[in-house]
Amino acid sequence: MGRTIIVGVLAYIGLIFFLRISGKRTLSKMNAFDLVVTVALGSTLATILLSKKVALAEGFTAFFLLIGMQYLIAWLSVRSRFVSEIIKSNPELLYYNGEYFTHTMKKERVLEVEILQAARSNGIYSISQIKAVVLETDGSISIIIATITQTINLVGRIQV
Repeated sequence: MGRTIIVGVLAYIGLIFFLRISGKRTLSKMNAFDLVVTVALGSTLATILLSKKVALAEGFTAFFLLIGMQYLIAWLSVRSRFVSEIIKSNPELLYYNGEYFTHTMKKERVLEVEILQAARSNGIYSISQIKAVVLETDGSISIIIATITQTINLVGRIQV
């Protein structure tokens, strides 16, 4: 138990140290690769804590390797369009000007009720207030609100 406490405190401090020096992008919601790194870091921390076969220095090496690879991939994706296209997904338009893009919604596994829920979460209670809906690269749904003039024109067209 003593080993677990001592190694746990030191491993936690080491992980925080590595994360701080690697920059803010290490833990950002950016892409699937970041999720893999986050899960791997958690798994590595658990292994360091619970396995007597893994020395603290080996755990720090694993932290450094995972964070270093994430940093390298992020650095390369900023500088290389090829790497960026491999690592990152593109935003997808789900709704525009009153039309749901059902093919894209099916491909991305997004339901209409999820779009409406995202709208309500943004204080929007009528689909007529929405200009566009975008599924972002991190899986979040962005709502683009129609301007007042566009909404008035839309209402005017409906009444005519």
